[in-house]
Amino acid sequence: MIELFTDGASSGNPGPGGFGIILRSGNHYKEISAGYRKTTNNRMELLAVIVGLETLKKTDIPVRVYSDSKYVIDAIEKKWVYGWYSKGFKDKKNKDLWLRLLPLLKRYQVQFTWVKGHNGHPENERCDELAVHASKQNNLLIDSVFEAENHPNTLL
Repeated sequence: MIELFTDGASSGNPGPGGFGIILRSGNHYKEISAGYRKTTNNRMELLAVIVGLETLKKTDIPVRVYSDSKYVIDAIEKKWVYGWYSKGFKDKKNKDLWLRLLPLLKRYQVQFTWVKGHNGHPENERCDELAVHASKQNNLLIDSVFEAENHPNTLL
């Protein structure tokens, strides 16, 4: 089994943000993070899961995703996202990321586990450190869909 620990962070909502990921399987361990100049916490929580799954090379191994995001966990576990999908994500945020995540959920045997954030869970704490650190870097990436949707008159 592959364990995928994720966290997202945003300083301001919206504001500079980032995500942190730990991938672990047996003796293999990898940390991934990236920061964005203007985004939201929910987008970073979602993007962490997406990038973690997109990083995997094998599809035949079960994946357990650990996240402190009730937004992500509940949308999937309570199947809200499938209702949103059937309605074209009308009045829902982050359509671009949900549409990127849904095919990944079909490709992998994914199970989700919610962990309480900022509660001493070692991997969650480390993912938070990675996310916050990434959000404070100088060369932040552009969350182009978010910025275009929220600032349509701004050239990116």
